[in-house]
Amino acid sequence: MKPTDISVPDYFHKVVDCQWACPAHTPVPEYIRLIAAGRYSEAYMVNWVSNVFPGILGRTCDRPCEPACRRGRVEDETPDGHGERKAPVAICRLKRVAADYKEDIRHLLPPPAAQKNGRRIACVGAGPASLTVARDLAPLGYEVVIYDGDALAGGMMRTQIPKFRLPEEVIDEETGYVLDLGVELRGGQYVSSLKNLLSEGYDAIFVGSGAPRGHDLDIPGRKEAAKSIHLGIDWLASVAFGHTTSIGKRVIVLGGGNTAMDCCRSSRRLGGEDVKVIVRSGFEQMKASPWEKEDAMHEGIPILNNLVPKAFTHIGGRLTGATFEKVRVEFDDKGRRSLVPTGEPDAHFDCDEVLVAVGQDNSFPWIERDIGIEFDKWGLPKVNEETMQSTVPNVFFGGDAAFGPKNIIWAVAHGHQAAVSIDRMLNGEDLAERPAPQTSLVSQKMGIHQWMYDNAISADRRLRVPLRDLNAALKNIKIEVELGFDPQLAFQEAQRCLNCDVQTVFAPKLCIECDACMDICPMDSISFTLNGDEEDLRQRLSAPALDASQDLYVSDALKTGRVMVKDEDVCLHCGLCAERCPTGAWDMQKFLFASTYAGPGCRNAGSPPPLPEPAGTPSPEKRPRARQKPAPAPDQQTA
Repeated sequence: MKPTDISVPDYFHKVVDCQWACPAHTPVPEYIRLIAAGRYSEAYMVNWVSNVFPGILGRTCDRPCEPACRRGRVEDETPDGHGERKAPVAICRLKRVAADYKEDIRHLLPPPAAQKNGRRIACVGAGPASLTVARDLAPLGYEVVIYDGDALAGGMMRTQIPKFRLPEEVIDEETGYVLDLGVELRGGQYVSSLKNLLSEGYDAIFVGSGAPRGHDLDIPGRKEAAKSIHLGIDWLASVAFGHTTSIGKRVIVLGGGNTAMDCCRSSRRLGGEDVKVIVRSGFEQMKASPWEKEDAMHEGIPILNNLVPKAFTHIGGRLTGATFEKVRVEFDDKGRRSLVPTGEPDAHFDCDEVLVAVGQDNSFPWIERDIGIEFDKWGLPKVNEETMQSTVPNVFFGGDAAFGPKNIIWAVAHGHQAAVSIDRMLNGEDLAERPAPQTSLVSQKMGIHQWMYDNAISADRRLRVPLRDLNAALKNIKIEVELGFDPQLAFQEAQRCLNCDVQTVFAPKLCIECDACMDICPMDSISFTLNGDEEDLRQRLSAPALDASQDLYVSDALKTGRVMVKDEDVCLHCGLCAERCPTGAWDMQKFLFASTYAGPGCRNAGSPPPLPEPAGTPSPEKRPRARQKPAPAPDQQTA
């Protein structure tokens, strides 16, 4: 294998698995260390720079970072005989801690531009993608106008996420931070014609209108019993605006995604006594996040799987129930799923109302087909996945409107990329040239055996987020169920982070091949061996490196002809190799990866500014050492 080039920005970025997996590339270990030190405002600002909505995402994010977390790969499965410990750090819930315990951070936000630059940008839809575009462009002097059919900003965050998961005041606060940058919200103004909007002279238009149309079911009885059968996303919006305040006692929710989970849990709070979720697929194949399913079942809602709806039964138009065919899930050689009837008798379930949550579609009746916007066979606009540009050069798409339903953090990532594209386009630069990220490596050495970060490895299991009493939670649809971590629990959970952004950096010229680092490594992730091709080398290490998705760190040839090989998959970043090395060939260096956002730093003509510190960060000599341990908690909840 060739020696690893650690100067390539993506090498260490990929080693920070959580940040690599996050679409917005939030520097997760950085803000977790700040939370552990009680520096909540700074942790919030680290989040705000990249993901824009820390308080919202700390409650609702789909958490692509957590399955990637190294903690879930390196723990023993049953360390104490009391259940499985393999679990990622509760990254999402720690994000909420920063939002819950921060001080007033308005003085840390960029001020509205003192002078406009003469460029006007229209955003269609006031959801997370459009708000991100506005957040990035308004401080640069762009005049940003957001149109939305609803009076308040937030889009699907406000209309489709129940208040018991996301309180309205959190939405108001974080959308307010964006609007206060000098962004104009034209609430209650539904855009009915893109052609007309283009004629108003905007220099660029961003479409972040979401995927507002729910899939329906065309099966017998649907039309006859229509009064009692509702599309899930429309029903949730009606609940959010207070138009729907009750539901029948017997409710069936059709669908296996997160919208279905929100529908069934909302139904329980609006009077549903017998609420059940019925899904075509198997339990493991459901699209809902595992924690969403757990929350529904915790509230006494059964999930019935492998049942395909065949008909709605009714008497004179009054819904009486639904009939289902029983199926089993089979997969072919290519992993494609099919549902095969079992031949058993159909199942029938009585109900008073049905909520259909079987998918969402984009809807663009307001985009004329003669203005140059091309659509694919699924009705989605043809959009460049890197630049977010459509086939009309000054029209951009993002979020669910671009590629179909995903989640908030993807919408934020799209918004950042679209803002970069708009800024480059309006400064006469090539959109295909994407600005390089800013990276740095800084030694954490304070002494021979002292580091600027706490490298102790916590043995704690993942902590359970405290919940409100179930009886109280089910009585009011606006009472938040999760109470969040208090500072003590947050500290304990933060201790589980392995500081994957603090990298083990090897200097071959200093190595005397004493193998001390290999001997002390608790995970056997370091080997000194003869080089070879990757497949062969992975098998010959101290512990075979079987996860090919994780890189091998390979050095130049050493004096004996061997190479140092480190398996990045299971390294704990504990620093023991650097502490043990007698020549300093190993060093622990903090890697900072920062995406380049709209502004002078994203343009060829401008020189990128230095890597930013979070606003309000003290100078190095005044910084407290992270993770100064508070008094132990009397009780520790585990999950």
